[in-house]
Amino acid sequence: MEIVDRHLVHTELGTIEYTSIGTGIPVVFLHGGHSNCKESLSHKGLDPEEFQLITPSRPGYGKTDFHTLRTPQKSAHLIRALLDVLQVDQFVVYGISAGGPTAIALAAQYPNRVSKLVLASAVTKKWLNKNEKTYKTAQVLFNPKIEKFTWGMVKWLSRAFPKIVAKNFFKQFSKHSTYQLRNSDVHELIAAMNHYNSGYGFLNDIDQIIPNDLIAKVKCPTLIIHSENDNTVSIAHARHAHRMIENSMLEILRNEWGHLFWIGNDSKKTISKVERFIGTR
Repeated sequence: MEIVDRHLVHTELGTIEYTSIGTGIPVVFLHGGHSNCKESLSHKGLDPEEFQLITPSRPGYGKTDFHTLRTPQKSAHLIRALLDVLQVDQFVVYGISAGGPTAIALAAQYPNRVSKLVLASAVTKKWLNKNEKTYKTAQVLFNPKIEKFTWGMVKWLSRAFPKIVAKNFFKQFSKHSTYQLRNSDVHELIAAMNHYNSGYGFLNDIDQIIPNDLIAKVKCPTLIIHSENDNTVSIAHARHAHRMIENSMLEILRNEWGHLFWIGNDSKKTISKVERFIGTR
């Protein structure tokens, strides 16, 4: 599903960039790290004739303001302000990966407006320790001063050697010991990565914390869907959210692509489960 038109809205809390396609049940997508409002992989399976797919760039990504909006709570307030402008009163929140903390904050702080919550491969507690190699590497590669160079190199290599790039990124996303890279999988991954930039957002993401008392305030029906093979965000995040959110269902996957459960032959069944949850009134 190709997304082209991006819009800017100036709210009382700051400027926010977003895309919106379709009509029907409003679904607000809170994208993962390195992404922005052009995120569309997570839209798979959702018919734009049945759903309005609203995707803001979270603070620090795209053209959305950042410096006064660093916490999940403040990010959630900005997204609420966007939805006020769009005159969207009731909506489903779909939090993906590093978008999990903002999704949780939105559902917790606006219980009368969020009808359902999906946490997909989502961060739900402290993600990376500052002493970890992954954290230290991220501080270098995704520093706002050089992240454009980092992603520029990735995109160049993706055009020249798409299968080699996909093979290397697969290992970042999945613990699956055996796999077969299909041409369709490679195409979907490279297409998703083509709009990646980290801006100020990713380094902010890896420092975010969701307090337990905030996540416990989420009362709406919640689907937590996460893979045992996720090599990016541990399944411990899903189990934590399930313990803390009273009205939640935990769906554990054993899929091939781990973190990116929207890719692969086994993705159709998973996507259908999400669609049924969102579409059931």
